[in-house]
Amino acid sequence: MTIDFGFWDYLIFVAYAVLILGVGLWVSRDKKGHEKNAEDYFLASKSLPWWAIGASLIAANISAEQFIGMSGSGFALGLAIASFEWMAALTLIIVGKYFLPIFIEKGLCTIPEFVEKRFSTNLKTILAVFWIALYVFVNLASVLYLGSLALETIIGVPMVYGVIGLGLFAAAYSLYGGLSAVAWTDVIQVVFLVLGGLVTTYLALNTVSDGQGVIEGLKVVYDAAPDRFSMILEEGNPEFKNLPGIGVLVGGLWVANLYYWGFNQYIIQRTLAAKSLKESQKGILLAAGLKLVIPVIVVIPGIAAYVMVNDPEIMARLGEAGLKNLPSLEQADRAYPWLLQFLPTGMKGLAFAAAIVSSLASMLNSTSTIFTMDIYKQYINKNASDKQTVNVGRLSAGVALVIACIIAPLLGGIDQAFQFIQEYTGIVSPCILAVFMLGLFWKKTTNKAAIIGALASIPIAVAFKVTTMPWMDQMGLTAVLTMVVIVIVSLIQHKGKDDEKAIEITKELFKTSPLFNIGSFAIMLILVALYTVFWK
Repeated sequence: MTIDFGFWDYLIFVAYAVLILGVGLWVSRDKKGHEKNAEDYFLASKSLPWWAIGASLIAANISAEQFIGMSGSGFALGLAIASFEWMAALTLIIVGKYFLPIFIEKGLCTIPEFVEKRFSTNLKTILAVFWIALYVFVNLASVLYLGSLALETIIGVPMVYGVIGLGLFAAAYSLYGGLSAVAWTDVIQVVFLVLGGLVTTYLALNTVSDGQGVIEGLKVVYDAAPDRFSMILEEGNPEFKNLPGIGVLVGGLWVANLYYWGFNQYIIQRTLAAKSLKESQKGILLAAGLKLVIPVIVVIPGIAAYVMVNDPEIMARLGEAGLKNLPSLEQADRAYPWLLQFLPTGMKGLAFAAAIVSSLASMLNSTSTIFTMDIYKQYINKNASDKQTVNVGRLSAGVALVIACIIAPLLGGIDQAFQFIQEYTGIVSPCILAVFMLGLFWKKTTNKAAIIGALASIPIAVAFKVTTMPWMDQMGLTAVLTMVVIVIVSLIQHKGKDDEKAIEITKELFKTSPLFNIGSFAIMLILVALYTVFWK
């Protein structure tokens, strides 16, 4: 199933790739008389401004995983999948207010480094291995798969060649330049991501309304599929297993969001590279605001595609216009690539290029950061020079990429890849969330209890897998039970006394600027309005 790509589409696709590669290599070049050190490579010299942080957070998050995977979920189950985005906006505010001040005060380079300072080297190593495995076998592999699926769907590139091509492209600038190259190219990519998404949404809705515009298109889509606009699914809904009703708002989705935005290296690494805490918090606020917009450009097109596929009159009209290769109801993840054929010549190439590559480089950089700083420098070469550290970072990213490229084509039988990513991340995220939340905010948490809880969480999560309980509920209960284990062991071990490595929390630590407070309040009001309108 391929889509017609014209000369200008190919030209713009190649030009975009050259632009990203050129900018990435240029911003990360060694300055005269200065050889790149570990802080330059892994934390962009701690020089990122707020707008670069906000843009980079979004670009790292909404690559193929969102555009292709979440549009596929929009096609399959509707607006309810937008909870991942809208609740993320609130989560980002929580992270900026309560987590970042502690992380930046501690001078962290990696998230596992916090575990070492709060608990022990042993626990840091356990969690570092968890993260590396998760990034390589789930995150990197699935984003490579989704990007190559788009290449296969749109221009007929075989899956294997698409995986290799995407991997080499991401490696070309991120392995050399580190976080600086990734973050500054993200600024360019997020502009084109949002632009391409908005244009695709406009054309899809305009097509549904037979040229009557976006508002009329929304009315047509809503009238044709009102069940696709419910944020809270009923228990009888076939997709209830993925989004279990009210449990989305008060249960496991909080585990996924707090883990992803607060304790996930390839996300939080950008905020740790800020010029200051206030600059980092402004970047977080920008990202939260953009999160409110993301469902418009990734979920609404998927719902529009669902309406088109189920309306014979619209499909007849599209057939007369030369549009073809419509996805079936069993091919949800082909919805967004199919929609790209609505774009004019040239724009297809731009939207396509922006949607498939941005988060790959981020994941590669963070995988190498954790391996280098938390494994290599801890156990292999404690006295490694900056040059050795940077070289090991590049080598480890290359190895991770090769492994992910081997695994990616094996994911071809997955229907909704976005749900796959969330479900299998959910095996690890409850453990990490429990350890971090109690380590941050409960002074009695001990190292031994955190280790026992982390190890116990895996069999707990696996035990839930054999039940019929929705995976999001499984994730929430796993986090709660893991916290219970940690609390019980801590109380037995210290008999109620504070741990010697406990973090001192003060009101001053969590003070935020008027801009952050006002922006956060505005975002929360918008979220209340959205859930009120689309509750049922």
